[in-house]
Amino acid sequence: MQKGRIKGLAYRGSTIAYGSFALKSTDEGFITSRQLEAARIALTRHMKREGKVWIRIFPDKPITSKPAEVRMGKGKGAPSHWVAVVKPGRIMFEVDGVPSVVAKEALRLAAQKLPVRTKTVVRHDYQE
Repeated sequence: MQKGRIKGLAYRGSTIAYGSFALKSTDEGFITSRQLEAARIALTRHMKREGKVWIRIFPDKPITSKPAEVRMGKGKGAPSHWVAVVKPGRIMFEVDGVPSVVAKEALRLAAQKLPVRTKTVVRHDYQE
């Protein structure tokens, strides 16, 4: 699988499906499994393990690399890590079961761990 270019907007996965608050990407990029896990930990720690968190992206694209100081040629390198491809408009995390102040702060802390710009969105029929 080749890296390719990330073009266009996300149509699938661009609306809130499960929770009341969500973290939406406004940028395109690759999110590694380590970055995703760091964001998840920051999110759940701030929420003190209350409520529910949904992760809407999955790192299913292998990124290969060759070892240091290896000559050109001799085939493709071994998979070094896995990434999730994110387009603008993609919902990455959803949160429910906590107050809005806690949810927004938790999503802000999670967004700091990610390499893309994001915004926090609220379900259109959410009642305080």
